[in-house]
This record gives sequence, structure tokens and C-alpha cells, in this order.
Amino acid sequence: MMPSPVNILLMARTLGAGGTERQLTELARSLPPNRFCAHAACFYDDGFRAEELRRAGIPVLALPVRSLLSASAVQGVRLLRAYIRENGIRLVHTFDHPMNIYGVPAARLCGVPVVLSSQRSFRTLRTARDHWLLRLSDQLVQGIVVNAAAVRRHLIEDERIAAGRIHLCYNGIDTAHFQPQPRPGPFRHPGDFILIGAASVLRPEKGLDTLLEAFAGIRPLAPGLRLIIVGSGPEESRLHALARELALDTVCHFEPAVADVAPWLRSFDIFVLPSRSEALSNSLMEAMACGCAPVASRTGGNPELVEHSQNGLLFEPGDAGSLARQLAFLIQHPVERQRLAAGAAAFIHHNFSRESATARMMDIYNSVLAHITHKGVSTYLQTFL
Repeated sequence: MMPSPVNILLMARTLGAGGTERQLTELARSLPPNRFCAHAACFYDDGFRAEELRRAGIPVLALPVRSLLSASAVQGVRLLRAYIRENGIRLVHTFDHPMNIYGVPAARLCGVPVVLSSQRSFRTLRTARDHWLLRLSDQLVQGIVVNAAAVRRHLIEDERIAAGRIHLCYNGIDTAHFQPQPRPGPFRHPGDFILIGAASVLRPEKGLDTLLEAFAGIRPLAPGLRLIIVGSGPEESRLHALARELALDTVCHFEPAVADVAPWLRSFDIFVLPSRSEALSNSLMEAMACGCAPVASRTGGNPELVEHSQNGLLFEPGDAGSLARQLAFLIQHPVERQRLAAGAAAFIHHNFSRESATARMMDIYNSVLAHITHKGVSTYLQTFL
């Protein structure tokens, strides 16, 4: 007789735009239902990923938590406890730092046998308070899932977390959807020499100001150059103002975040990820898979995806001059640009499929579930609580 599927709950603050939200959704949809029955939980369930999950038949629990210091946090724990008991949840996996801080201790209070957290960015981006709370949550989990070797090193060297408690699972993408296709797309016009693009949430650490400054420097190289930035976020007004200041109004287009970014990526000849801090970028992987020639900052997990001069180019983070030199090289050497683009697509399709990421995460889940079954739930809870 086949064992019953394990009921698991995947938690993130929101289920809208963003790489973390995409990875949670892809995993929930990809897990074989005869092995794992996925549920999702979030604070705000009005995002398009929540609707995508519901359409796939995956339940989404909305926890009305608006502050950790309010009555809504207590109400959230009560709702979570009832849901966990009603659905027999055996494993909770939190995907972002708000849920690491709230969801991990809440799941422990609710008696969930296995709790995992995630570290998908560097903790240097967090406030001192959040950093302290994350270190507390580290003590309550069986393991921490990271998406890049660089983040694993960060946790070992800077956070003093035992290597055996850290599980590396690279992001995976839908390579059947993100693949090279003929170049015409939503912003392709006759006469364009080359399109340079970026796609990300518009936050300070994404370094898009560096891209605007670099583009202003290379604009004289070809009259048909265009820059497209796809995304939304708190930096939007500042970036618009900077584009005007650099006189890029007529050659730079800002497109709000879209549910399906693939058609935009297929329009780009060159994709730029200018982040000052990055773990493993979904947008970089997707652009490479779509056949863009990638240019990425030499930070975090970017060098794990881009090998300089083999499948893309790297530059020093925050250095607009360094980025401009890499872009100028690709503009002036179209054969090299095409070679790097082909190498990027082959690398991602061979190594970072959604199926390989799902298989790796299943291995992690099976490992921690087997360990807790062998060790005994009561013994484990006595150790941590």
C-alpha cells in the first residue's frame, strides 16, 4: 500500500510579484500530489500568485496579521493552529524573512513536527531588530534552505550556523516556458539597433540607478539603442526622475510588473542585473533561458550563474563605468553577444529546470521527515522548546 501524501504548508508574506513568491508557487504546483499535498499561507492573499495557486487547486490560507505587536498576530496563530489541525499539516516551510520571524515560532507553538525556514538573501539587508529575530528563528527549525552557495557561506561564516543544518536548493524555472524564440516582442520596433533590458522589483539593492547611469554613457554608441525596465516597487519615482535627469526620456521605457515576463525577456538582446546585493536571481535565470546575453554584477550568487566570458559578462557592483564597458563590448561585437546568449540558454536549461529544483526540495523534505520520525517528535520538541 502506498503511504498517504504528507500535508505541507508553504508560507510567505505575500503571493504577488517577486522571485520568492514565484518559487513558492512553482514548487507548490510541481510537487507530486501522491507524495506531498501542498497548502500555502500568507498575510496578504490578493496577489496574482495566490490566484494562480487557487486555480491549480492549492488552498491558500490568509492570516490577517498586520503587526507582530498587535492582536492580529495572536489571531493569526489561532487561525493557523485550527488550519494545521484540520488539515493534518506535518511540515511547515517559510520562504521569506517576515515568515521566518512570525511563521516559524507560530508553527512551533502549533505543534508542527517539522519546520524549515529559508534564507534567500543576505542578512545585511535587514534591520538590527529583524536580524536578531532571524537568529532566534534559526534555533527553532530543523533546517534552513538556501538558494545559492554564496548564501550558504554567509550563514556559516557570518551567522555561525552549523553547515549540516543548511540545505542548498537552487531555484528552478519552467524551461518549457522560458526559452529562446524569435526576437519580435511587445517593445520591438523596426530600426532598433539593440534592446537592453532589466526585470526586477524596483528596490534600492537592485542597483537600477547604476544601469541608468551606464546606459547614459553608452547611448552615443548607436542611435537606435533602447533601455527597458520591467518591474514595480518603492524606487519607481526616483528611477523615473533619474532617467529624466540623464535625458533618457525618449530612449528608456518603464513597464510595471507583469504576470508573464517571458515575452519581454525574449525582446531583449542584452539583459542586465545590476544588483548591489543578490542571492540567486530568478530574473537572471529566466533571461538567460530566453536567450539574452547576460551582464550581471559580481555579487552573491550571480557568479554561480554567469561565468565571465563563457555564458555572460560580470562587472563590479555599483560601478557604472565597469557596466558601461561590458555593454559597449556586447554592442560592438554581435558575434560574441550571440555566443554568450546561446551559452547562457544552454547552461540554464541543463542545470536549473523546475523539475530538478522540485526533486531537490523533495529530497530535503524527505530527509528531515525521516529524521524526525526516527528521532521521535517528543524528543525533538523537548530539545527546542
